[in-house]
Amino acid sequence: MNQPNQSQPDSQLNRRGFLKTTSTALVGTSLLGGLTIERSAFAAGDDTIKIALIGCGGRGSGAADQALSTAGNVKLVAMADVFPGHLKGSLANLKNAHGDRVDVPEERQFVGFDAYKKAIALADLVILATPPGFRPIHIEEAVNAGKNIFAEKPIAVDGPGIRKVMAAAQLAKQKGLRVGIGFQRHHQVGYLESMKRIHDGAIGDIVSMRCYWNGDRPWKHPRKPNVSEMEYQLDNWYYFTWLCGDHIVEQHIHNLDVVNWLKQGHPVKAYGMGGAAKPRTSDDGEIFDHHAVEFEYADGSRMYSQCRHISNCWDSVAEHAQGTKGTIDLQDGGSFTIKGANPWSIRDRDFKPKSPYQVEHDDLFAAIRKNEPYFELDYGITSTMTAIMGRMATYSGKIITWDEAVNSPVSLAPETYAWDAKPKSLPDSNGMYGLPIPGDPKWVKKVV
Repeated sequence: MNQPNQSQPDSQLNRRGFLKTTSTALVGTSLLGGLTIERSAFAAGDDTIKIALIGCGGRGSGAADQALSTAGNVKLVAMADVFPGHLKGSLANLKNAHGDRVDVPEERQFVGFDAYKKAIALADLVILATPPGFRPIHIEEAVNAGKNIFAEKPIAVDGPGIRKVMAAAQLAKQKGLRVGIGFQRHHQVGYLESMKRIHDGAIGDIVSMRCYWNGDRPWKHPRKPNVSEMEYQLDNWYYFTWLCGDHIVEQHIHNLDVVNWLKQGHPVKAYGMGGAAKPRTSDDGEIFDHHAVEFEYADGSRMYSQCRHISNCWDSVAEHAQGTKGTIDLQDGGSFTIKGANPWSIRDRDFKPKSPYQVEHDDLFAAIRKNEPYFELDYGITSTMTAIMGRMATYSGKIITWDEAVNSPVSLAPETYAWDAKPKSLPDSNGMYGLPIPGDPKWVKKVV
């Protein structure tokens, strides 16, 4: 059996130390002296960037397609997944789309819980797109091996995972590695133009924010006969907290990240409530279907956050801010509007821009080729931690501080990663999974 990596030592990580770590990201990277071996993207005499794909599902396959669509010589040379069918299907589609840019013979197709190590060793850049619960150990392995990284968000699901990634981030800076994180809004025209104006004072001092990801529930896969509990949960990873972090972490994180970007910082405290309002069935797993969290920033301003997976309700995927000189509305559909002293609006479609999912790869690969600093992992850490702190607040019913969240000893991961291993959450005799009960001391200990 493959033992999970241990979390970082339990030295307390206070907010001041964490901010000092994350605020020096670009400076620390740009001041690195010389060109380390790890920072050299290609083998001697060859400008081809070799890619390994870790996690061959829909998002991983999409990220690989975008990486292979970047300028210059690129080649997919290795793939890894726990499900052989995912790997084979992804490989066939990528080969059909990109031809000779895909060179993954059978000996470079790796299946199993330790497959990521074998694939990472063969690449210059790794795409990490498995369920998020595995992201910390995959980032750690890639950094230790000196590989550039594109990692999907979120980058952890609990405090021990965040601390592991924080340690990896510091080593990645020392090695001069480039790291991209799948927050594509940071590469979207409307958001970029909006942030320029906000940070130049177009709406004045920001006093309150709102953000939403309210919509229907995503996919689900019925339980197949004769599969282990581990296989069932991996096949339905979105519905298990150790794998996805709940949808406030896996999905609503995009909106929380935008507000942190807007505020140029992260919240210090969270108050929340949530639960499962609609009748539950066994295929709903162990996550809530709604979360509502009030986040407090260091300056006293508040962000009011909602995410919901319930049909036939009002839907919204958007962010809003109120300032002393006006307001701004940022819509995922591509409409951005400032009202007040400095009115302005923009629609992405007016510019016919390239997809931000493609641009984020174009930017990362360009930085690698030019040996320029490129490091998105710091805001990957703070935005992921914001979402985790929100979930801790809704699950526990308690006020959760940033320091408590970062230093939480609660690990959601199973003791071992193997098909016959038992996840920590198991169904009862009716096939139902338990839900956190806010305020219940027994559950609070499992959360905080």
